[in-house]
Amino acid sequence: MPTATEPITCADWLEFVTSIPDASIDLFYTDPPFNTGKPQSAAAGSYADAWPTTADWLNWFRARLEATLPKLKPTASILIHTDWRTTHHVRLLLDQLLGEDRFVNHLIWSYGLGGSSPRRFARKHDDILFYCINPDTYHFEPPMVPATSNRMKGQLKKATDILDIPSLNNMASERVGYPTQKPLALLGLLINACCPVGGRVLDPCCGSGTTLVAAKSLGRTPIGCDQNPVAVAIANTRLASA
Repeated sequence: MPTATEPITCADWLEFVTSIPDASIDLFYTDPPFNTGKPQSAAAGSYADAWPTTADWLNWFRARLEATLPKLKPTASILIHTDWRTTHHVRLLLDQLLGEDRFVNHLIWSYGLGGSSPRRFARKHDDILFYCINPDTYHFEPPMVPATSNRMKGQLKKATDILDIPSLNNMASERVGYPTQKPLALLGLLINACCPVGGRVLDPCCGSGTTLVAAKSLGRTPIGCDQNPVAVAIANTRLASA
């Protein structure tokens, strides 16, 4: 199994997880392609993001989920990052594969940036579905965030299921120029909440490596892959300096 000191693997998710021992992962997070229907491109790389139909995308995703679930510990948590295109399909799929009682939260990542349309409410959030393997044993440490009420001014309170964390703007110091890069603040909050210190964090669509960098920085063991060699090179560079 890859460790924090080994390079991230350049491989397809389905192939990669066969090398991971069963019942060895504490947190499984994935931010897969959203099936936007077009390539996602930025200064440091691009990746394809289109399937003929939503059913084709779901079949692709199901095969990888089914191969990954045996790798999770009984105490493990699952975080699936999606958007409006597939969230409802993924939740039904997880209910089928795990059971409805394994659902924990439907998290909203409210990021603020992005365009708007004269024909609909502006789309300013992604969805993160939080499931567990065992409702009685999964790890969870409630994140604390600054209170906003006058009564609790200057104090901390438990985070709600709406995570108000800005997306990365073009001037952000952590930006590496890879498309759809997520902020370290978001992944740090999720990892601290859902994975014990020293635990193993798996991201099999790691892209530029944000999940793995956050995991290493927080004392967890990062395990990941991506099938894009440009992404793997960027992620390895970030991980080496984390």
